[in-house]
Amino acid sequence: MDSDTRARVGGDATVTDPLIGQVLGDRYRIGPRIARGGMASVYEAVDLRLDRPCAVKIMHPGLGDDTAFADRFTREARAAARLNHPNVVSVFDQGEDPDVDGGTLYLVMELVPGRTLRDVIRDETPMNPARAVATIEPVVSALAAAHRSGLVHRDIKPENVLIASDGRVKVADFGLAKAVTADTHHTATGGVLIGTVSYLAPELVVDGTCDARADVYAAGVVLYELLTGHKPHEGESPIAVAYKHVHEDVPPPSRTVPDIPRYVDALVARATSRDLAQRPADAGVLLHQLHRVSQALASQVWDDEELTADLAPPVPAPVSDDTHALDILPLEPGDYVAPAAGAADAEAAATPTLPPTLPPTAGVAAPRRRSRRGPILLAASLVVALAAGIGAYWFGWARYTATPGVIGMAEHAATAKLDHAGFDVAVGRPAYSETVPKGHVITTDPQPGSRVLDHGTITLTVSEGKERYAVPRLRGKTVDQAQDALRAQHLTYGRSVMRWSDLVPQGQVLGTNPVAGRREPRDTAVDLIVSKGPAPIRVHDWTGKNADRAAQAMQAQGLNVQTGPPEYSDSVPEGHVLSQTPSSGVLHRGDSVTLVVSKGPELVQVPGNLRAMGVGAATQLLRSLGFHVRVEQSPYYIGVGYVYSSDPSPGSMAPKGSTVVLHVI
Repeated sequence: MDSDTRARVGGDATVTDPLIGQVLGDRYRIGPRIARGGMASVYEAVDLRLDRPCAVKIMHPGLGDDTAFADRFTREARAAARLNHPNVVSVFDQGEDPDVDGGTLYLVMELVPGRTLRDVIRDETPMNPARAVATIEPVVSALAAAHRSGLVHRDIKPENVLIASDGRVKVADFGLAKAVTADTHHTATGGVLIGTVSYLAPELVVDGTCDARADVYAAGVVLYELLTGHKPHEGESPIAVAYKHVHEDVPPPSRTVPDIPRYVDALVARATSRDLAQRPADAGVLLHQLHRVSQALASQVWDDEELTADLAPPVPAPVSDDTHALDILPLEPGDYVAPAAGAADAEAAATPTLPPTLPPTAGVAAPRRRSRRGPILLAASLVVALAAGIGAYWFGWARYTATPGVIGMAEHAATAKLDHAGFDVAVGRPAYSETVPKGHVITTDPQPGSRVLDHGTITLTVSEGKERYAVPRLRGKTVDQAQDALRAQHLTYGRSVMRWSDLVPQGQVLGTNPVAGRREPRDTAVDLIVSKGPAPIRVHDWTGKNADRAAQAMQAQGLNVQTGPPEYSDSVPEGHVLSQTPSSGVLHRGDSVTLVVSKGPELVQVPGNLRAMGVGAATQLLRSLGFHVRVEQSPYYIGVGYVYSSDPSPGSMAPKGSTVVLHVI
């Protein structure tokens, strides 16, 4: 049996998974199982229609039988499919196949090959703060996008964070957990507790209700785990762990790993606050806080009191000491106990005293009377203390409320939300942002979650989008001029790359990398491509070679080939280079080379009147024409000779300087 078709079921027993090899919806062929959870299993699959790999999440038998659950699952799957974010696992399809396994509810998703964040925590923690923040940032960014769309994940944990082979971070299971609610019962105890207990927000444990802040709490717990290598609350049973989430704060990571900056402790404390009002309103607010911490870590600022104070959960204003008077009851004289010797003056002053009794009259015991002044003073002090307490509460706490979270929202939507909440809205100077789209809110003053006067003014900082500057056109400028132009565009000079150029003079800019017109972030380094002038050309001597080929080769090098008057040559064939000027050295593009082409040997006509001419006269005539003469006598030669033939024959053309043979008789 193939190992891919087996599923481990405890001990050493193995059984065949009946789903493997099935085709869901006549489209998705199920392959090996790659994950199993409490409500569903995930299988690797192939989309037969599009011929691409995918992942299919299949509900366990029984869960899909609940019509209400199926409806919610479908609704939430559609909502999750609308999420378009680089850190969210894409949802491709959702359906139900009644013919597979008695009815199968399934969800088709993007297949992300790689590992989970749980693997990273197991192998690579504790992390330094900068890396831990960088690791959790894409997770929170995905949650922020979901919260803006009205989705709450409810099961954020390392197992649901996938890390692709190329380093991309993807959050899985959006909308699935929300499809199961408190009124869906599928366990022996009659209820379902959504989420993994180690990452459950206290409110989920107490009453099963939650909003976006439950995801914030879970992300804070994951950040703690990245920083320390272990979970903040552990116990012998899930109930014990859940109890700790409700009754114990998440400890500061620096308690386990020293040298973690205090503002990182404050960030974890804020995200995992058990008080909902003190927790960031949503993941968008937490993402903003993460960015502030990331910038501080990148700047190697290890102690930032202002940042620590901003991130730390707000502490309610202390109640005035005068309110302790509310606990003071009138005392009878017998109730008074003198303070111990050496007690502080403040403690003695705070101890209630009794009015002195009247001295007895002579011989008669005076009746004891209770002074009316004491109760009056006590009542007055109670009124003053109560007024002070109410005043302190009003001026220090009651008039204030938490700044709503609008980070990441469009300006008009944020303004409408704040107007509806009763706040005045002001728009400050816009700012660039690499993560917040143009026209959306980067931050607010006061910051989200901070205390602000009820009906006070909240100032929005709106994004201008990514800060980008066009690389200027620098061709023909000197290097100094180019550097000035780059600074004017908020770009920086990188380095000079020297190249030969026949068109741009030496020392001037040929181009840039990145190319002119491309928009780049502020302070991007731009390399200058600078001319070294024309490239040198080493001259090759073509003497004795074919003149046409010589001209073509030198023209291809950019040289200007000229030809002088052709000349006769007895040694160089016709059409070949007789001479070349210059014949060696170094030239540059456009320089000239002169070729003299051979016409071959000069031809002269052999005289046609040689026949019957005397040998002496014929010899003299031929030599005057430049020929050499050789005489050959016939067997019948008798001393007086006459030419009867020649070679070459009379009237033909022969090279000047060649030999003409005279046959005489």
